[in-house]
Amino acid sequence: METWEDEAVVLSARLHGEGHAIATVFTPTQGVRRGLVYGGAGRRGRATWQSGNVLAARWQARLADQLGRLEGEALCAASAAALGDPLALAVVASACAVAEAGLPEAEPHPRAYAALVALFGRLDAGEELVADYVRWEIVLLAELGYGLDLSACALTGAREGLAFVSPRTGRAVTAAAAGPWRERLLPLPAFLVDAAAPSSPGDLAAGLRLTGHFLARDVFGAAHRPPPPARERLVAAIEARAAARPTEAERAAP
Repeated sequence: METWEDEAVVLSARLHGEGHAIATVFTPTQGVRRGLVYGGAGRRGRATWQSGNVLAARWQARLADQLGRLEGEALCAASAAALGDPLALAVVASACAVAEAGLPEAEPHPRAYAALVALFGRLDAGEELVADYVRWEIVLLAELGYGLDLSACALTGAREGLAFVSPRTGRAVTAAAAGPWRERLLPLPAFLVDAAAPSSPGDLAAGLRLTGHFLARDVFGAAHRPPPPARERLVAAIEARAAARPTEAERAAP
């Protein structure tokens, strides 16, 4: 008999049969795993197996490569904490969908897990939650071997004035060094260089486009699948906010 117990984030739970569910969870030591949850789609089970909830999980099967049975006891109800806040709900849905689609099964990624739990602990942060979400995607990319280098300019080595990222190498570039290649580079929002920097909706949209480029190319593209619809909905929501609240520079432009 194969068994493991671990803390886990619920990524999804889909109806299976009458009142049961097949749940996908993400744990620090087991990675992304699936299991059959008896009663998981029932009245009491649905509250526990909501995406974003943190559980004490137990998985058991006769053989390691079987679907197995999954049980869980709620430790932190992120889904309930996000109720009433459409932006927080969108962040939870996007993070869970990206983790489920992007992480290989049964491969531990403890840094990405810890950052995800920390993200879900800040669901009351308003728009700053989206900045934290972008930072989590950067951690996820690094865990998967596609880390971005935002520490210094790829051309000059300068650590000040970083304003762009090469879409090919993922390395930062200063505004001064960008020159005629400026239009081909991805804007680097200040909040990814300085954690204390404020982030407008336009900055958040730029951050999502930045990480989205590398996720689409290196993670989802490598698996021949599109980005999850939940992430696209989050991007659309932030871009709508950016359009409704232009920056001072945009308002001053002729």
